[in-house]
Amino acid sequence: MDQRQIDQVRRFNRIVTQHVGALEDSYLQRGRPLGEARLLHEIGPDGVDVRALRDRLGLDSGYVSRLLRSLETQGLVKTGNGQGDGRIRRAVLTPKGCAERATYDALSDDLAASFLSPLDSAQRERLVNAMAEVERLLRAGAVELHLEAPDSAAARACLEQYFRELAERFDIGFDPARSNPASVEDMTPPAGYFMVARLDGHPVGCGALKVADGITGEVKRMWTAPSARGLGIARRVLRALEEKARDVGLVRLHLETNRSLTEAQALYRREGYEEVTPFNSEPYAHHWFEKPL
Repeated sequence: MDQRQIDQVRRFNRIVTQHVGALEDSYLQRGRPLGEARLLHEIGPDGVDVRALRDRLGLDSGYVSRLLRSLETQGLVKTGNGQGDGRIRRAVLTPKGCAERATYDALSDDLAASFLSPLDSAQRERLVNAMAEVERLLRAGAVELHLEAPDSAAARACLEQYFRELAERFDIGFDPARSNPASVEDMTPPAGYFMVARLDGHPVGCGALKVADGITGEVKRMWTAPSARGLGIARRVLRALEEKARDVGLVRLHLETNRSLTEAQALYRREGYEEVTPFNSEPYAHHWFEKPL
């Protein structure tokens, strides 16, 4: 990045904060700052676990606690222990809080309309499309990658969804027991590594590296949640696994994929993998790839 890019981002931030009223003590003239109004929106009609709220917004626990205490004092929110687990705090809106959230929704619609009304129809479409692209890119930048134990709750959640999707997409279904193994032991250091991608605190993708013979590694279990596709997560996971493979001294990587996964094939080719003759007997594979490191 260069200074021109930095300057543009800062100008964008300044104009957005001014337009949405983020600098006002009384956001949308309702007597409270933007932070408290945002929490009312995020808690929603069904309530939310406080930990999930912190993760979703990326806020310090102390700051969230202060906001919640203020909303409780105003009679808008109640917090208590979650059902079945006294260690989990849950925030719910009171009837007064639900009414206040509805008022904010109406005022927010009016604010959004005020951005669009001075523009002609073509300009409105340009603005909305530009906002959608900014949102997509900011979400892509918010994805975090971490190596985790392959039997962690996040890893298990990813793998369960991955297997379910393969069963739906493959012509003959998918049975993990028939596939070439990638066991917990295969994906646990030093035999292997498991990468989890998170967005807003939730696991949305994964990938694994098997060290194999110490020379040629194998990439396995590449998956991205449908809700997070288009953000470049698979490419980032693949590149992170490649970097880990270099760190442990591997000189090439192998991977295979099914003919139904056309988007995966396109990704691998873009990332420098070349199709080769089959190097294993994976029953669900139709394409085998290799990349020197």
